Amino acid sequence: MKYGPVLDFSVEKKIVLITGGGSGIGFALAKICHEAGARIIIGDLSLTTEAQEYIKSVSNTTIHFQHCDVTNWKDLHNLIGTAVKVFGEVPDVYAPVAGIYEPPWSNFWDDEEEGPYKTININVSHPIKLTRLAIRALVGAQKQGVVCLIASTAGIRGNYLTSLYCSSKHAIVGFAKSMGQADPDEGVRIVCVLPGLVDSPLWRDREDDMMAQHRFHERRSILPVDVALVMKKMIENKQYTGGTCVLISPHEERVVEGGWEQDGGKYDPSPRPEADISRIRSVMDRERGTPWS
Repeated sequence: MKYGPVLDFSVEKKIVLITGGGSGIGFALAKICHEAGARIIIGDLSLTTEAQEYIKSVSNTTIHFQHCDVTNWKDLHNLIGTAVKVFGEVPDVYAPVAGIYEPPWSNFWDDEEEGPYKTININVSHPIKLTRLAIRALVGAQKQGVVCLIASTAGIRGNYLTSLYCSSKHAIVGFAKSMGQADPDEGVRIVCVLPGLVDSPLWRDREDDMMAQHRFHERRSILPVDVALVMKKMIENKQYTGGTCVLISPHEERVVEGGWEQDGGKYDPSPRPEADISRIRSVMDRERGTPWS
């Protein structure tokens, strides 16, 4: 049975869950959606002064901050539980925005981590896991929803200096493209934005010389609000069908990967028969209508 596709999806009166919503792009998205009439769950390690002041200035019944370590899957799970507790139902929109950009403590060249790369845990495992939790929550509540992932122009190019970051963003682009079918089948539209250089805390709040290495001040950048506006448009507009990836840079805004409706007729480097997805159907059948716990 088809439960989608998701049509136009105004954020007004919706619940929007944002990780990394305490600063940068995440906070810009939280503010824009809140001003459009959404109720907001922010999950982050902390809030910037600007975010704190904004939350204090509005009704605390419409925006809620919860401490969240996105590498802790229990914390991600509990964000949805918090939405149920605070607003009475699971979120409608999910934006896993939290991410890091090659910090000294987690990058390919310094290689000082004894365990898995934290960059991969934060930039890849967290958005993928939150997407799965979002699907479970939405089908359990028997309502449609949207997941807006954030990758980067680094997800369609390479960079020797920041190879780990590029790899993490390639992963998110590939994941978004793979999830297009969730839109018509499950009523969960999963899309992805690919920003170029953004003048954000990822660059400003650092103790290393990454800005100098990248010649930051010789390049054009966009602001977090520019990215957030595109994300809101992708969340609300049905033309961005599941699997759509949109690039935004100082020079352009364009679709770089069409969604599930535009997949037909593309060059396929490895033709194969359609996969048997009956196992997914059985998983969804078990989860549909199951209350969040």
